[in-house]
Amino acid sequence: MTEPLDKPQTPPAWPAPPISGVGVPELALVIPTLNESDNVGPLLDLLQSALANTTWEVIFVDDDSTDGTRDVIRGRAQSDPRVRCIHRIGRRGLSSACIEGALASAAPYIAVMDADLQHDERLLPDMLRTLKAEPLDIVVGSRYVTGGGFGEWSSTRVRMSGLATRLSRYILKADVADSMSGFFMIRREAFDRAVRNLSGIGFKILMDLFASAPVPLRFRELPYEFRKRTHGESKLDSLAVWEYAMLIGDKMVGRFIPVRFLSFALVGGIGVVVQLVVLELARSVLGLQFGAAQAVAIVVAMIGNFVLNNLLTYRDLRLRGWEVLRGLVSFCLVCSVGAVANWGAATLLFEQMQVPWWLASSAGALVGAVWNYAISGVTTWRRRAKG
Repeated sequence: MTEPLDKPQTPPAWPAPPISGVGVPELALVIPTLNESDNVGPLLDLLQSALANTTWEVIFVDDDSTDGTRDVIRGRAQSDPRVRCIHRIGRRGLSSACIEGALASAAPYIAVMDADLQHDERLLPDMLRTLKAEPLDIVVGSRYVTGGGFGEWSSTRVRMSGLATRLSRYILKADVADSMSGFFMIRREAFDRAVRNLSGIGFKILMDLFASAPVPLRFRELPYEFRKRTHGESKLDSLAVWEYAMLIGDKMVGRFIPVRFLSFALVGGIGVVVQLVVLELARSVLGLQFGAAQAVAIVVAMIGNFVLNNLLTYRDLRLRGWEVLRGLVSFCLVCSVGAVANWGAATLLFEQMQVPWWLASSAGALVGAVWNYAISGVTTWRRRAKG
């Protein structure tokens, strides 16, 4: 008797045996890029030399570079299947790039390093050997332990790094000498345990991992000397300090209040001050009546709030070009509805429920702020579908 054609087939045993002749990557290198076209080729040559005795792959996570970085990566990928590229559109951030790159690999060991040639790739084999030989979760390339250093960094930058490192100890679960390092290697299982708790904010993924791990990470630090960048420009601008503060805040209170909402509320508080200042200037200097002066003050405050939120609160989703105009209109419409919600809630509490005026006003302001935050997040700074 013949069996029916649609009978379910027994799936093969898992894991399937490796394909003959194909080296399964033991190590995945995750490298975020943004306008690093001059560095990609030399870096790949250095990696090939340093990892000659290791099966590896490299995953470049590119945040929509404009200098041909992806062309260089894909050109090398045509002749080297170990080279891969993830192209991100509409979002940016080193930490989130590292997370996406790590999740795109099945390798049991994951290394993170920069594309700017400042990290010493010759340390990678030692990192891998150390992870294999010792009961560790992560090995950190450190500039602070004996034998490590900052190369040609200025004394000011070294002091700033030291201060940031000391501040990080408020949220870390380990006494890591170089918690600000961007050069490390981690076991897959350790990354997987922490990944759902990661903030993905800013550029300090190592600090995020240590603070997010459900159990303290077992670690060791290996020294290396930080090199000087020869091509491209540093991605660490003045707003990196803000992102660092956002990460600290998220790890301290993020489980209770979204840190993005705190940033949004802070910007809103600045907006109130701006509105009052503009109102007084419009009345005393321009001689406008209260109604007209109030309208001018509200518009100026809304524009100011939009600019600051676009620059700070939603930096990873920052609107650019013509999208700024669309976003400004959307934000003003959202805030207009929020103002009505503010007024309605405060009036109801004060007139109908006899709540003290100051408490009613505060509650109304909170209702308006929550509305503005929630709706602007899905309209003004929505993550574009193409990303």
